[in-house]
Amino acid sequence: MNFKLIHKHLLKFLENEVKKTGLKNVVLGLSGGIDSAVVAVLAKEVFGSDLECIMMPASVSSKESLSDANELINKFDLNSSLVSIEPYIQTYKKENVFNNLELGNFMARIRMITLYDKSAKNSALVLGTSNKSELLLGYGTIYGDLASAINPIGDMYKTWIFGFAGYLGVPKSIIIKPPSADLREDQRDEADLGASD
Repeated sequence: MNFKLIHKHLLKFLENEVKKTGLKNVVLGLSGGIDSAVVAVLAKEVFGSDLECIMMPASVSSKESLSDANELINKFDLNSSLVSIEPYIQTYKKENVFNNLELGNFMARIRMITLYDKSAKNSALVLGTSNKSELLLGYGTIYGDLASAINPIGDMYKTWIFGFAGYLGVPKSIIIKPPSADLREDQRDEADLGASD
């Protein structure tokens, strides 16, 4: 895998796609996972301080999610903010009977609403963080994590992402932890899909 060539291509892709909209700012949801970490590192190279990474934890989010996201923020000097989605979840729980899938979809959509609200206020584009493996398997939420203006890793399989993350210098703690949408306690993508990456 020629990560140097992929790197160069994705940087140019991001620059061109944003430039032709007439905008210069971008936002993304930083989960502490490998996919958003890769997109954040790429976007930092292209947009510098015009990138905002938004962490959106809930009470069910793992402690590692925030600590890993903060490690990435510190290593790459990323502009960041934190918006808890817990108040929205509590309101939803008061008014609805739900299962884990329904709650997870709600959380994913609240996170995307938050990103698009930020993008509207800051004249920014929302960057997607879904890899090709997830897209092919349908492992995502319509109007949630599948919604974005530009998705730079949408043609990269998850197996490629691991190597590419190492190439970019993403912290090892992010690369080696089991992938998780972090929509409930101890959630693992492999368990949800019934197969390993």
